[in-house]
Amino acid sequence: MIARMLESVIRDRARAEKVIVLLGARQVGKATLIRSMFGGDDSVLWLSGDESEVRALFEDADPTRLRAMIGGKTTVVIDEAQRVADIGVKLKLITDQMPDVRLVTTGSLPFDTGGPPAERSRELVLYPMSFEERAARHGRLDEVRLTPRRLVYGCYPEVVASPGNETEVLRGLCDNYLYKDILALNKIRKYESMARLLKALASQIGSKVSYCELGVTCGLDSKTVEKYVMVLEEAYIVFRLGTFARRIRNELKISRKVFFVDNGVRNALISDFRPAEEREDIGQLWENFMISERVKRNSYRGGPINSWFWRTRLKREIDYIEERNERFSAYEFKWNPAAKAKVPRPFPAAYPNSDFTVVHPDNFVDFLL
Repeated sequence: MIARMLESVIRDRARAEKVIVLLGARQVGKATLIRSMFGGDDSVLWLSGDESEVRALFEDADPTRLRAMIGGKTTVVIDEAQRVADIGVKLKLITDQMPDVRLVTTGSLPFDTGGPPAERSRELVLYPMSFEERAARHGRLDEVRLTPRRLVYGCYPEVVASPGNETEVLRGLCDNYLYKDILALNKIRKYESMARLLKALASQIGSKVSYCELGVTCGLDSKTVEKYVMVLEEAYIVFRLGTFARRIRNELKISRKVFFVDNGVRNALISDFRPAEEREDIGQLWENFMISERVKRNSYRGGPINSWFWRTRLKREIDYIEERNERFSAYEFKWNPAAKAKVPRPFPAAYPNSDFTVVHPDNFVDFLL
């Protein structure tokens, strides 16, 4: 399972890195994973940035106060560390003054770790449950059969564990956690505009987005829209996919699509939980689901993989492209296995070291494993 893969990486890195940082959205299981690793170990000090008492302990902390707080513990776990003011300064004090203490931190937003990541920390990301993890838990065949439900309700652990109650769980998840960290950043001054932006993005998954057009819809200028999208990306709610352009004159060079990390969150934002077979947006849901699952797969397996979509001014398009070792893999996503799709002729002519695959419900397992 993916959790065990990350556990192994965390244990290995904890021996070499000064700070281990596990990032990911709220409720994806970060604290559960860390507790499965260190729970019951008396040498671990457990702290949570969500608790006001813990945040107060770190205020005006100096080496003497930190030593007194840590005592004889050899591992300090700080959950939701981004909520501690000037957390990077505190982490640097601990690593500099107490070299025998290892730090394991989690966050639902990126945060300063006290120095260049390559020198002080290793960042890992935990996503909502991946196909590989779900298949290991439920069996591959059963998980394939559940794909239509995953397209609608997504893959947050509590959602997956609550068949028949997914709508209520998702609504609670979004109401209680979706905006919590975003608003805590103090970068969002117009709550209503952010809510409109999220709904606008939810309606445009799989489509090229314009910050100017989104701004008109949401009552924001284009620079503010871009900033808000970056905040949403930092909170692991959405991610951006840019355009691939190198050799063809009319390739779009500056453009982007915005996808949701989880289909269920997207559908909760627009309050649409209709079954997959009843939806006119099934193609968008399929594309978002496949690309987000591929992002999880690639992240957990490591290795440098660049990804884009491709489009020309003549509206020839490829949904998704990956580059690995200077070789390109192009993918088109079709919910209907019988749907025809061919690679646009200019692409293989310009990029002969490429291959093309149509990903549909009958063959998607190969794409995700």
